[in-house]
Parts: sequence; C-alpha cells; structure tokens
Amino acid sequence: MIDEMDAVLLHLRDLEQRSSSWHRHLESGFLSEEEQALAGRDFPASSMVRYDGGYEGARKKKVIFCSDAEDDFSDIVCLAAEADQRFSSIGHRDILGALFSLQIDRHSFGDFWIAENHIYLYAGSQMAGFLQDQLTRIGRLSVRFEEIREHPVQIFQTREFQAVIASTRADAMVASLAHVSRAKAKEMIRQGLVQLNHRPLADADEVCNNNVTISIRGVGRFQYVGTERTTKSDRIVAVFQQSI
Repeated sequence: MIDEMDAVLLHLRDLEQRSSSWHRHLESGFLSEEEQALAGRDFPASSMVRYDGGYEGARKKKVIFCSDAEDDFSDIVCLAAEADQRFSSIGHRDILGALFSLQIDRHSFGDFWIAENHIYLYAGSQMAGFLQDQLTRIGRLSVRFEEIREHPVQIFQTREFQAVIASTRADAMVASLAHVSRAKAKEMIRQGLVQLNHRPLADADEVCNNNVTISIRGVGRFQYVGTERTTKSDRIVAVFQQSI
C-alpha cells in the first residue's frame, strides 16, 4: 500500500514527465514543509523546477515544473477578508476548520493568517474563485474574500532563549528542549516524534549545525541559532529561536 509521502513523490514524477513531454508548465498542489523536504531530494530547485508559495518565506509551497529556463509561471493569488473580531474572535483552527468544511484537500490552499483585522489566504487562481464563493463564514464571523494585487508576507513570531546542552548531538538538543532525559529523547526519536529540517530524524547521534530546524511533536518548533559560550564544565550554552 502506498503511503501519503510516496503518493506525493509519484504525483511529482508524473508531473515532471508530462511537463517535459508536453513542453508546458505544470504545478503540484501546496506541499507542507515535510513534503517539500522529501521532494527536494528528487526535485531540487533549479531553472526548471521552482518552489513557490506566493511570497518569500512561505511555509506551504507548490512545485512548479517549468517549460523552459525563462518560464516564470505562477497561478498563486492572495485573498483577503476583513475580520472585525470585536464581537466574535477567530483563530487559526477556526479558519482551518472552515476550509475543511468545504471538503477540499489540504493541498488546495497555501498559507493563511490573521493580521491587523484581516485574514490573508493564498491559493491557486481556480481554487480562489471557489473560496470567494463558498468561504463566507468562519465560526460565527461572516467574511467576504477578495483577490488583492499585493502579496503580503506573514510575520512568524518567535522568542529567543538560551539552553544548556551537553553537546550538539540531536538527542542532547531534544533532551534539553523537551526537558526530558537523554534516554527519553532517544526514545522520542525512535518513535518518529522528531524532525530535523522537516524530515524525520533517524539517527540520535546526528550532529546539528547552526540554523537547523528541530521540530518535536507536542513540544514545538525550534531553530538552533548557534553557540553562545561554553561553561566551565564543558557544557554548551546554545541559542535557540522558538516559533510561537
């Protein structure tokens, strides 16, 4: 039985072959960061393969197989709706629930967020029309989405902190970030609860380099910024940024 990740790769291989045979651009749906990390091994970004989420730094992105090296095709648009939350407050889960209530696949839309009393939502141009017609209520809030020319950038909130770690091995970092023992950290890694740069971490002994992203299920997402200093007992004071 083909699992979901294998299905993504098979779909991308099919798109690549058809794009090459037909000499036209073809694009995938919006892929998660984990799916992008997997896809990047077989389809690295190049003049013929682009990853596009509608704005610089997008988390969900499409893979676009170009017709030639100068092909800059993208069908991604941004929708915006006013969200006056004085009387009815909504959050990320409410928007996600409203999207799924329309019985659309999660690959059909890109990043979305709330900022300054507006909801911003990225989607392909065809799906955008459907969402404008059908996505009219989120929770108890009535909304009306319109396509905008601007492509706003989501500002991801983070907090920076320091943590004392025994080494830059993955299990040592997971132990410190999750506040568990090294033995428990290794077990979490074996259970597939830890990702390094959005890919499942298989080796607890792997050394983490600066700017690596560590995702721990049920704990959070962290970026290892680097080493601040070494203590007298040869332990490392490391700097992390956590998504909040």
